[in-house]
Amino acid sequence: MPVKIRLQRHGAKKRPFYFIVVADARAPRDGKFIQKIGTYNPLTVPASINIDTQKALRWLQKGAQPTDTVRRILSFKGVLYLKHLLRGVKLGLFDEPTAYTKFEQWQADHEEKVSARREHQKRAARTATPVVRKVEDAPAAPSAEGEGGAEA
Repeated sequence: MPVKIRLQRHGAKKRPFYFIVVADARAPRDGKFIQKIGTYNPLTVPASINIDTQKALRWLQKGAQPTDTVRRILSFKGVLYLKHLLRGVKLGLFDEPTAYTKFEQWQADHEEKVSARREHQKRAARTATPVVRKVEDAPAAPSAEGEGGAEA
């Protein structure tokens, strides 16, 4: 039975809200699922993502395949990097405490980059000036004199 980690759409028309679920690949998009592992709201700025990393990691290690969008979400949250590090532990490249130390360092750097990006977006939004067209830039209205109408 192929298992996928994918988004399940909820919310009203043009107001999407998604559950991140583990489901049988043959089940319909919004149908039966095995386990709910998180939520994703793309309408907030920035998009809010809540995910149980341990559940997601466990399913990835069991062989569940994430969809493209969920893969990006898992990568952003560091779940795929943690899976990569734990594979290094399994191969004997380093021990488990070293893997978790590397993951915590990555997480701190990532959080710093994300907060810097949010601050930059806030500054850009505050300093953005609206575009105002001048009257001279507007196209001229056609005159009524050269219309070829009947003259009295």
